[in-house]
Amino acid sequence: MEPYKVAIPIQEALRRGEGKVTLRGWVHRKRVLKEKIFILLRDSTGVIQLVLPRDKFKDLEDLNLESALVVTGALVKEPRAPGGVEMHVASVDWVYRGEPYPINEDAVVADSEYLLDVRHLWIRSRKMQAVLKIRHTVFGAIHEYFRKNGFYEVHPPMFITAAVEGGATLFKVQYFDKIVYLTQSSQFYLEALIYGLEKVYTIAPSFRAEPSRTRRHLTEFWHAEMEIAWAGMEDAVLVGEGVISHVVEKVLDERQEELRLLGRRIEPLEKAKPPFYRVSYDEAVDILQKKGFEIGWGDDIGADEERAISQDFDKPIVLYGFPEKVKAFYHRNNPRRPEVTLSFDVLLPEGYGEVIGGGERIYQAEELIEKIKRFGLNPQDYWWYIDLRRYGSVPHSGFGLGVDRLTMWIVGADHIRDVVPFPRDVRRTAP
Repeated sequence: MEPYKVAIPIQEALRRGEGKVTLRGWVHRKRVLKEKIFILLRDSTGVIQLVLPRDKFKDLEDLNLESALVVTGALVKEPRAPGGVEMHVASVDWVYRGEPYPINEDAVVADSEYLLDVRHLWIRSRKMQAVLKIRHTVFGAIHEYFRKNGFYEVHPPMFITAAVEGGATLFKVQYFDKIVYLTQSSQFYLEALIYGLEKVYTIAPSFRAEPSRTRRHLTEFWHAEMEIAWAGMEDAVLVGEGVISHVVEKVLDERQEELRLLGRRIEPLEKAKPPFYRVSYDEAVDILQKKGFEIGWGDDIGADEERAISQDFDKPIVLYGFPEKVKAFYHRNNPRRPEVTLSFDVLLPEGYGEVIGGGERIYQAEELIEKIKRFGLNPQDYWWYIDLRRYGSVPHSGFGLGVDRLTMWIVGADHIRDVVPFPRDVRRTAP
């Protein structure tokens, strides 16, 4: 049998603390002293210190970082070692000698573009390992919340023929003999599916051809979207509060070690419980004006404004009641106040800003056609979306949640690309 087949995870070895075991992993750190070689071995579950007699394993003195090893030895409790346990190595059962590793401490400290150039290697780092484990928990918790609350998971197409958010941000794709686009959002298809399943959700990539170079934007991002039949704006808000609070609770329950490794303060996360703060668009404009922003009623609230608002609150904010012209055409106008829509955003605290955008959808065909025209669009481009209103339409609402942005806040990252394995933005399509 191959020696690595009998190895146990490092986390299990740390738990046992004694006995003879076989471990496998990669060289994370190495120190060569007069009589001993110390190696920090890492796998996907943790790190452990290996102690090797130098005279017996002299050929390992020049072993490069990230070389792979399978070793057998005795576990010994050692308070000074990571995890309080080390292994005294008796045999090296298998080794793959890597070339000199191109990522050094200077590159890590600089946090430069170089780490994006070598992202295929940087994802091995303990920092990225921790982020990706938390990301795994975030995605699982979103699925768990929706399924436990009666939603069906569905899978809309990625190739589309009409814009959801705006034609200027569409990626064109040659599709045999015609041009189609990569989806900006699955919303329209989710709306179609509520007439059969009533409560639906999807987690899928969305694509926006935005030349933005902000810390919150990617051209390819992961979108958790949902739609509910027989529902208004407040129903969607309650689901948004529920899914965010559930995700945060799950991360706090399962990923304390990773949060500690990242140096994340957990107090802001612990406060993310419903109900979130409610702030109307009117109140937001007043807040911003008092902070010195040159903003008038009817202006959009951008990233800088969101940051300024969210810094005043210690948990997420539901910002609602946007004017018609700053939200997409499909949002229903408030019958009691037609100049504003039944729409909302959820802003994350600590300056992180928008993570959810949603609201109540127009459900009457005539009203939808009229608003499409008012926005300067062609109703024929949305023929099947209008069709949904012709045959038994009902009030409904939904939202889109940026999963990468939510993860960014949870881990306390400075940039959204720090929480994505292989980020895509206006400048980068490789590795």
